[in-house]
Amino acid sequence: MKKLFLGLGLVAGTFAFAQTSPTFGLKAGLNISSISDDGYEDSKSKAGFYGGIFMNAPVSEMFSIQPEVLYSQMGAKTVDTYTTTIGNASSTVRNSASLNLDYITVPVMFQFHATPAFYLEAGPEFGFLVGAKAKGDTDTSTTIGGSTSTSSESYSSREMKDNFSGFNMGAALGLGFNFTPNLGINARYVAGFTDINKKNNDENGNTSLENNDNKNRNNTFQVGLSYKF
Repeated sequence: MKKLFLGLGLVAGTFAFAQTSPTFGLKAGLNISSISDDGYEDSKSKAGFYGGIFMNAPVSEMFSIQPEVLYSQMGAKTVDTYTTTIGNASSTVRNSASLNLDYITVPVMFQFHATPAFYLEAGPEFGFLVGAKAKGDTDTSTTIGGSTSTSSESYSSREMKDNFSGFNMGAALGLGFNFTPNLGINARYVAGFTDINKKNNDENGNTSLENNDNKNRNNTFQVGLSYKF
């Protein structure tokens, strides 16, 4: 709860720096997310959605602060294929799985306006996990002589929220261009700082990590449109 108040406090604090009246708007776009480090070496990027609201508060002619509240889909996917051959029989198995992590994120971006239309931005992002699910498929193809048979098995909506930390923090770097005073495009990369695995205390009071002590971090590339009212 303290972390939530910290994120919202930074949003509210931008009003104190504003030199002119802030503007409000909506933004939405595409997430290309991945998970780095131990246990996810073979993972691939996963596409998702982000969308929410923002406030842009100018502090000078060239600088502004833009806090946002977004719903953001993160995670990763894996695809593994292997073949086993014994005599005249062979079997090919293809496993595909995806981990879907849903966050409410609070980025606080400090923007430098190089021109009235073009800007660079950087700042922290605070994330609060609201959902974590996994789904996957296993397809098997077996060939004996000239005869081939196939089978498939799938699972979906496997709840995994208890395995992950409720808080995520990263640093964002991006740029944007405003086609008009109201409509713009933005691209941003967010590198995760915190381990997404959940920490637990054992019976002796020692802190341990779920997921075999692996340390994993969210990394996300975003591109989308924004609209100011």
